[in-house]
Amino acid sequence: MNLPFYIKYTCCLIVFLFWTQANSQHNDKSLKIEVFKNRLINFGGETGDTTTVKRLQNGRIVFKKVTVPIYKKGTDVSIKVKLRSNGDKWDKSGSCFVVTDRGQIDIIDVALGKEKFPENSNVLEDFQGVLKTKNYTPAIELMRFMTPFGVGYYSDEEKHPRIKYNRPVYVPKWEEEVVWESDISELESLVTGEFYIGVWIDTWTPEGYVVDVSLQYSGRQRHKLKVMPLMNTVYYVDGQKIPDLFSQSTLDLDFFVPKNLKNVQLYYTTTGHGGHSGGDEFIKLRNEVFFDSKLVINKIPWRDDCASFRRFNPSSGVWTKKDSAYAYNKNFKREFKEIEERLASSDISRSNWCPGSMVAPYKTNLKDIKKGKHKLQVKIPGTANKKEQYNHWLVSAYITYQD
Repeated sequence: MNLPFYIKYTCCLIVFLFWTQANSQHNDKSLKIEVFKNRLINFGGETGDTTTVKRLQNGRIVFKKVTVPIYKKGTDVSIKVKLRSNGDKWDKSGSCFVVTDRGQIDIIDVALGKEKFPENSNVLEDFQGVLKTKNYTPAIELMRFMTPFGVGYYSDEEKHPRIKYNRPVYVPKWEEEVVWESDISELESLVTGEFYIGVWIDTWTPEGYVVDVSLQYSGRQRHKLKVMPLMNTVYYVDGQKIPDLFSQSTLDLDFFVPKNLKNVQLYYTTTGHGGHSGGDEFIKLRNEVFFDSKLVINKIPWRDDCASFRRFNPSSGVWTKKDSAYAYNKNFKREFKEIEERLASSDISRSNWCPGSMVAPYKTNLKDIKKGKHKLQVKIPGTANKKEQYNHWLVSAYITYQD
């Protein structure tokens, strides 16, 4: 049957519109990806599934390949990390990271013995794989976090009766897990398509921790950004030294931008560690970040709200401290009295983190960057790592931009 042209045209147009709408809905739909579920991270303990999940550093790192549909018009992305102690009672550094450009050398290649860190990625020769090079891409952190003391495993006061004597009156119960969530929409281009995602925890116990990691994609259209990793001192690979490099030098990166970049944002994450009461974990040290010799970040990274995380820290060391209070007595009259209060290790202020906290990056606008050579420099008056004090700074940085 020969239909008039305008009817054929109308039918084709309707089909096209339906197809476009269906395709658009497919690309824009929300999506949740469970990356890890009840995943053990430990040192030399039980391995769990090693078919889809790979282990490095004898279990201190787990990683896997993930494939996510590409949102052509962009999307919001958030990450959620849940953590429970599996018997490790200490506070430990943690990092959830992504490796995307497998065409270049990366930490997975090096950890598996397939490649070596390029010499120009090293700082002072001893600290390997820190800097971006032409053929090496440092891992980008999706989230920096610090494990609390024993959350979950030590939260049961019947199994661990001494723990109840450490619980202050303002904590009704110990939490069973700690949950962190963060908007990482600026990294959308790295967590769509095919990529590798991993978690590192600086644990040295066979019990370790149990983690869940998920990614949530809203489907809401969002302008897509590109990302360039710059540096990362987290020691993901066996053989990398504890990065006390700032006690000896500044951290200098010279890099080349192949074309003009618009609306460049610098993300800088930093935490100080080690040294017991007088080390970099517990003293205020200024971080200065320079871009092309201009000071762009000038901060003393510090957290003094650590007592607010007390409910996540059942196995934290506790001692008492004498104090005085102007408080009601049993006759409902106020009086000054001497008291003794619990003071937990987890309550003490630290260099940009608390046991049980996520660490947010500092962000600064570099505006537009022209094609050519550029320099990023980080200065921290760090303390040397002596006699197992473990003084060091975990620092990572990347930029986002529009073409």
